[in-house]
Amino acid sequence: MTGARWVRGLLRIRPTLSVVVPVYNVAEYVEKSLRSVLDQPRDEISRLEVIVVDDGSTDGSAQILRRIAAEEPSVTLITQPNSGVSRARHTGIDAATGELLTFVDPDDILPPDAWSAMIRSLRRTGSDFAVGAAERVSVENGVERRFTTPLMRRNHAEERLRCRIEDAPLMLADIFVWNKVFRRTFWTKNAIAFPERTRYQDQVALTQVFLAADSFDVLTEIVYDWQVRADRSSATQKRAQIANLVERITTKRQTLELVRAAGSARLIETLLAEILPIDMWEHFRAAVHPDTEEPGRYWELLRGAVLEFWYEAGVPFESTTVPPAQRLMGWLVAQDRAEDLAALVAMIDRYGASRAFRQHPWREDATLPAELRAIENSVGVPC
Repeated sequence: MTGARWVRGLLRIRPTLSVVVPVYNVAEYVEKSLRSVLDQPRDEISRLEVIVVDDGSTDGSAQILRRIAAEEPSVTLITQPNSGVSRARHTGIDAATGELLTFVDPDDILPPDAWSAMIRSLRRTGSDFAVGAAERVSVENGVERRFTTPLMRRNHAEERLRCRIEDAPLMLADIFVWNKVFRRTFWTKNAIAFPERTRYQDQVALTQVFLAADSFDVLTEIVYDWQVRADRSSATQKRAQIANLVERITTKRQTLELVRAAGSARLIETLLAEILPIDMWEHFRAAVHPDTEEPGRYWELLRGAVLEFWYEAGVPFESTTVPPAQRLMGWLVAQDRAEDLAALVAMIDRYGASRAFRQHPWREDATLPAELRAIENSVGVPC
């Protein structure tokens, strides 16, 4: 941790739970976030250690953090030159001394009792970590809206204790670090690491976590509120950047390599058919967006990734489990039909995915895969 400066609170006894909070330029949100951490019930936490890593903030976050660290004995503040969220988390993990370990993003606000159920479960089962459900929280016109993704609902529909990833391969889709409580020795023993300088670092680290665990507990409780901010509305434009696409491809490739090395055909099939395709539609749309950076290069990178991850692996994109309109998008990319993809995206924007799929103009195309024809001929299939 060269260059880091520490302001440690008065806590001296080994804590029950260490919470790592990486901070960079979130002055508008960070105090509310940390207060939600410090206000958590202590029934299951005799001692709490909050390790805040200021990763070279320049917007006033550092002053807020220094004040809170001076007021709160359980807060340790570490200041380091800007190095990215992955290295900031690693700095916090290295400083942690608790029996258990968890993470919070500094622009999120925790629900009133985020950790108790997970800690109780770990004490009961002896598992390596526990994972709970998360909700996306947004505010539109002053009205709070909560949303749980279909996969999150599916994975957390029932409690499963002492689970193995072979028993629940779809859990590989739970690529978030903040809805889990880990035994710290499990994390350090297995050298779990976040790739640096990428926006998609959690997928690789959490794949390592699931593959390394002897057992984990899956709970039904909502343990994390993922705040969706209005300033994230430019996501499509960001995904239209070459660097963003390269990072997405790289982390998918690393994830696939980890699962292949584990040698489980079931895990590989689930990853290719149900997990890796989930967010590809975002880049399919970005590929034909007017703000796409270097559109020719972007298209070639995207098409190459689709061919590599699915067609060369024997799982054509039209055979995946994502909604039909997304499967059609992936097939058009693989077929090198950028103009047709742009037309489909325009139809989706105008009519919605379901109607656009039912009315798309390639229904009589002799090359349309049988998987997409079968969906076309069915009734009431959601898109």
